[in-house]
Amino acid sequence: MQRAIMICFSIFLSSLACAQAAEPVAREPYGIGLEGFAYPYPVHLLPLVNDGEQVRMAYMDVAPAQPNGRTVVLLHGRNFPSSYWAPVIKTLNDAGYRVVVPDQIGFGKSSKPLADLHFDTLARNTIALLDHLGIPKADIVAHSLGGMLGVRIARAYPDRIAHLVLTAPIGLEDYRLYVPPTPTEKILENEDRLTADGYRKQLETNYALKLPPEQVTPFIDARFNIKGSAEYPRWLRAFVSSAQMIYREPVAHEIPLITQPTLFVMGADDHNAPGRANAPEALRAKMGQNAELAKALAARMANGRAEVVLNTGHLVFLEAPARYGELLLGFLAVAP
Repeated sequence: MQRAIMICFSIFLSSLACAQAAEPVAREPYGIGLEGFAYPYPVHLLPLVNDGEQVRMAYMDVAPAQPNGRTVVLLHGRNFPSSYWAPVIKTLNDAGYRVVVPDQIGFGKSSKPLADLHFDTLARNTIALLDHLGIPKADIVAHSLGGMLGVRIARAYPDRIAHLVLTAPIGLEDYRLYVPPTPTEKILENEDRLTADGYRKQLETNYALKLPPEQVTPFIDARFNIKGSAEYPRWLRAFVSSAQMIYREPVAHEIPLITQPTLFVMGADDHNAPGRANAPEALRAKMGQNAELAKALAARMANGRAEVVLNTGHLVFLEAPARYGELLLGFLAVAP
């Protein structure tokens, strides 16, 4: 009898262990300033005032072992913390460049403001950071949404920028020509409803990712571990504000007016087009022809050039790091 009881108890424990293993693993909450999420280099904070609100801009400032006297500013995309630039930082450092890597206000480890985001404000913040660091002129290397910001900076502060590298930028077309205005509350609802698995599928589909799943997981964590924060609604509103900024403040019409040497580095398979899901079905296929758009825009510029990297998507600098590094260093080495 006693042996039978012991067997039953053992089976119970085994069943309990299996049930616990089947439960989803709880996410360790991050703060909305990505507290708890590691960056590859020390992070500093610059106090600023945006629209009357006190904010702090996070940034990394990475010095090379053998300086060449030049500085590169890396501008991140909407769905990625600036930590994803780590391989590019090393490539640039090894070539002698000082590398400044900000998180724009509303993103990463920077403040999440109550006010709406605007490219002009982010451009002023970036120049304020250069002033704070005593950098009179820099090269800009930008990705995705950062490409739109890079265009605004190059146009508004042409004397401060030597070279512009637009890496799989969005904003090469005016999305208002395809997508009707979407209420902020609807975007908030859709983003809040998104699951981690759904977000992974969204990245894989929209960005034509070629990365192994484990390399994508930190991006998932950076987005979804924030949901455990009491300030998550504030983060969510800032994130949605960035989507409205992309839609309301196009830069495609300004790109041909850029005078600085400009290099587009495009993933051949990158057809990312923000808002495509909200466009009429008949127009969706016309959106996101990014490599062709880049080539056409480069041809209209005073000093533009487009390079298309085969078998890569939106994260071209992570998917083809050797080719990207070759294009980047070769372009920056040419005097403007």
